Amino acid sequence: MVEPRTAAVQGEIVGSQPAGTRPVKGLGWKRAARPTPIQAAWLKRGLAQPGGKLPLFDDYGQHYDPRTVRACLDQGWAAPWIGNPLKPAWLVCKLTEAGRNVVT
Repeated sequence: MVEPRTAAVQGEIVGSQPAGTRPVKGLGWKRAARPTPIQAAWLKRGLAQPGGKLPLFDDYGQHYDPRTVRACLDQGWAAPWIGNPLKPAWLVCKLTEAGRNVVT
């Protein structure tokens, strides 16, 4: 008899499943989402800010790519904070608990 698979504990392999995977009903195994290096750098900058405010600009004064911001919002690592009345297209975001957990 084949034993049912259980969720892997991150960092180790349980049975024949790769590390960082979890079962998804009907879809088999899916790798746990991790931020790209650029996403992680953006999220880490919110760790030291009051309220977890995430920056609009990188260390070189360039605006962060909206795709980076949207990807983090979609994963739940960041959340919209306040609207910017002077630049409504700019997303002012804050770090969520999930975002803190993924970069620490």
